Amino acid sequence: MVRGKIQLKRIENAASRQVTFSKRRNGLLKKAHELSVLCDAEVSVIIFSQRGRLFEFSSHGMPKTMDRYYRHAKQGQIGGSDSESNLQQQKLEVASMASKIEFLEQSKRKLLGQCSLSSYSSDELQDIASQLERSLNNVRARKAQLFSEQIRELNSKERLLLEEQARLCEKCGAKSWVQATHEQENETYFSLSGNSSSEVGTELFIGLPEFRKF
Repeated sequence: MVRGKIQLKRIENAASRQVTFSKRRNGLLKKAHELSVLCDAEVSVIIFSQRGRLFEFSSHGMPKTMDRYYRHAKQGQIGGSDSESNLQQQKLEVASMASKIEFLEQSKRKLLGQCSLSSYSSDELQDIASQLERSLNNVRARKAQLFSEQIRELNSKERLLLEEQARLCEKCGAKSWVQATHEQENETYFSLSGNSSSEVGTELFIGLPEFRKF
């Protein structure tokens, strides 16, 4: 029995409309999958139901396909796009970008003092000086931060090396460099203290050396 041709119009019955939507949605997604496999095509399908639910299929990832679609649309490769309008838009963007580059180059020449400053007012010169001062302060702050980070890193490495040395000396039964240094400092201190406290014998003699009797 041949099925009758279905008239393409909105199904009034809500239940029948939902059943038809589910069946045809699944069939559409299946056909999209088969097309991508059989023809090695990049296929993406996006479906929103009447209630706002999203159904989608993508053979190569939806974000990748959408990016590719937008690139083609921007280049005027999508049917109905106006290439002349796109070309004009690109010219405007290039002109705007060139203006911004010229402004930045002019600002750079001002800061470097490469252009004549005789035509600038005192307020403009004060603004340039303030910009240079702010830039110099930022450079100094960043330099101090880098030095501080390097010092902390070196202190951390030193502490790790001393701990490693102490462990190795403990295994070998030897004294660590820190212990040996402390002991040497203590010995030197006590030696100097003993010499300063000991009495030194002296003998007073008046007269020529040859008359001195021993």
